Amino acid sequence: MSMDPSLSPSVPHDAGLDPERRTWLLATTAMGAAAATAVAVPLVSSFAPSERAKALGASVTIDPSGIAPGEVRVVEWRGQPVWVMRRTPEMLASLDGMQDLADPDSKLRQQPPYATNTRRSIRPELLVTVGICTHLGCSPVTIAQGSQNPSVPADWKGGFFCPCHGSTFDFAGRVFRNKPAPTNLVVPPHRYLADGTLQIGEDGEEAA
Repeated sequence: MSMDPSLSPSVPHDAGLDPERRTWLLATTAMGAAAATAVAVPLVSSFAPSERAKALGASVTIDPSGIAPGEVRVVEWRGQPVWVMRRTPEMLASLDGMQDLADPDSKLRQQPPYATNTRRSIRPELLVTVGICTHLGCSPVTIAQGSQNPSVPADWKGGFFCPCHGSTFDFAGRVFRNKPAPTNLVVPPHRYLADGTLQIGEDGEEAA
């Protein structure tokens, strides 16, 4: 009568191997484990912040007085490009009543409370935002009103365009509807010091 295989005693995988072959298999397994450990150590260590990354976590300051109307100054903070843009009166006027925005009132917390307003800023003329598209991390470019760029609509009032997948944002960093980017651009914590310099990385109070 044949025995049910499920009832048979377990047999070691190396049963029946001659001693020399068994030794070779153990040695190969040990070398493989050592190689895996050697690969894992650099991978894990890559998650540990470097001294430079720690330094980048600190706040940075910039004097915005030298930024011309319509100009964007780029500051590195925490390894990210932060835009500081001096908006013109025309740019600010374009923000009022802007249509087809996904989150016009900035209800999603992509900005500190003191920047939850139409202009998404403390000082109306100065936009401070992380210059990274919220879709896949590309960097948008500025396209002015009246541009003949076919990537933006004919009634384009000016703003930012992400060339990677076509997301568009107004001059407050608010994303338009039906675009790949799911949220508005991020406004980092920032404040203005007594001497007029802008400090990025530290929270401030809403300016009057």
